[in-house]
Amino acid sequence: MSAPALEALGLAKSFGGLCAASEISFAVPHGSLTALIGPNGAGKTTVFNLVTNLYAPDAGEVRFYGAPLAGRSPGEIAALGLVRTFQAARIFPGMTTLENVLVGAHLHVSAQPWRQMLWTAGARCEERELARRAQALLDLVGLSAFRDAAATELPMGAQKLLEVTRALMAQPRLVLLDEPAAGLNDAETADLAALLCAVRDSGTTVMVVEHNMSLVMGVADQVIVLDAGSIVASGTPREIQGNARVIEAYVGRETA
Repeated sequence: MSAPALEALGLAKSFGGLCAASEISFAVPHGSLTALIGPNGAGKTTVFNLVTNLYAPDAGEVRFYGAPLAGRSPGEIAALGLVRTFQAARIFPGMTTLENVLVGAHLHVSAQPWRQMLWTAGARCEERELARRAQALLDLVGLSAFRDAAATELPMGAQKLLEVTRALMAQPRLVLLDEPAAGLNDAETADLAALLCAVRDSGTTVMVVEHNMSLVMGVADQVIVLDAGSIVASGTPREIQGNARVIEAYVGRETA
């Protein structure tokens, strides 16, 4: 594909007198895994919110496979194939783990509401196929044992994996993951790393905000570094690890 999966051009956003993002420009190639890193308060989640139009930018624009996203609602953006997760796991209460995953397929349900109400043969067939896909994803991330458990009773790490799984159920062209490793233990983080690589290798573009540097440096194709709302560096993991400004702005603060 000639156009990048995602392209930000001069994004800027201020809240009152606070500049949260300034001249943010980057491109995410199709089929890549891009990490967005930086100290706390650097503006990483703000960038995700600007990309998905949860915040309207003060300046700049975002393009998804060449199509401008300005004026589109978050729901319309998701329907285009750009799906995201959030920093805090958002689990639907009163629903099982499997039902939470199935919610991610709502954009792809073809049976009309009246067919679902009457439980026609076509609706039943579609439901079985969606349940099969959801179960396969639960197996992939190691959550199948929690299939019928109330999702709100899952450990926090499992809830984070559940949110990633629900996003993948939407069959996105590009998925934005906001700190997916938060709350995960070492084994779960290793499973997440394998999952991210598998998703990328299947052709889905991935962009992730993450604080776990071992995870980032082990899976990312490119790394973009934010500090105080501006991009201070971008490149391969090896280039970023040797970048003096990154060490000062990010690693230095991390270890101080």
